[in-house]
Amino acid sequence: MRVIFAGTPEFARVALERLLKAGFDVPLVLTQPDRPAGRGMKLQASPVKQCALEHGIAVAQPLSLRLDGKYPEDAAAARQALLDANADVMVVAAYGLILPQWVLDLPPKGCLNIHASLLPRWRGAAPIHRAIEAGDAQTGVTIMQMDIGLDTGDMCLIERLPITATDTTASMHDKLADLGGRMIVEALEMSTCGGLPRTPQPAEGVTYAHKIEKSESWMDWRLSAIELDRRLRAFNPFPGGATQCGAEVIKLWAATPEAYSGNAQPGTVLAADADGVLVACATGALRLMQLQRAGGKRLSAADFLRGFELPAGTLLTLPDTAAE
Repeated sequence: MRVIFAGTPEFARVALERLLKAGFDVPLVLTQPDRPAGRGMKLQASPVKQCALEHGIAVAQPLSLRLDGKYPEDAAAARQALLDANADVMVVAAYGLILPQWVLDLPPKGCLNIHASLLPRWRGAAPIHRAIEAGDAQTGVTIMQMDIGLDTGDMCLIERLPITATDTTASMHDKLADLGGRMIVEALEMSTCGGLPRTPQPAEGVTYAHKIEKSESWMDWRLSAIELDRRLRAFNPFPGGATQCGAEVIKLWAATPEAYSGNAQPGTVLAADADGVLVACATGALRLMQLQRAGGKRLSAADFLRGFELPAGTLLTLPDTAAE
């Protein structure tokens, strides 16, 4: 079976590696254009492009696939590359471009998507983050036959994974990438034998995983400790948590919710020592375990407190309510 692969980040690279290891013929890879990254802001190839080049696979990086869009020449060149690849199926994983109908119709077996949620829950851009933020007990991977809608196609395979009380987006990403890689190999092997099932998504239970915005990092201490712990885990590694302490912004990366029945104002530091920085919330308290000053490194609470005092009674705030 000849497979065109479309993907960009590390999540997709894992799937591409698994397809190649399983012996599938991948004549063409589509991935996002190189982006500036790092301190020098030099152009950097995506993980999928790096993998493709290592294996000698042709790479196309169109700015758009819309033949009537802003970049028709890019789309036309990509169309020719897809036709020349003469593939049976396209596999898509976190590609980052919308596939128009002509792309969906081109491969005889259509386009299969590796989606990191239990569809129809968490359609959209950030399913791993939103599942953790919402406190879901489980998530998983859905192999979906793509249609023109936003993650609305028929479901082919589904497998579930638990979300533990310590899982972050980073840890779940790695688990789900590995699961997705295994499942897409299984799906293509079933498709080769003509036995890949298709089940329409139910109309009930649809939720949307909207893109993560950097502004969401601000910690609102008027929420419960459990909610804030989930947000920190959901936003690790991006964008992390943030709080204002006087004129300084402190980044937050890891915490543990604890019981607290006092009446301190939410955001008040209750204690700060080698065990962590305990902060009152609307319900309970959050023990901050890993913190970071602007321009500094992530540090354990013990190391952070050696260079930054947070005595009991200090008030941590949102930026618009910070003390002048």
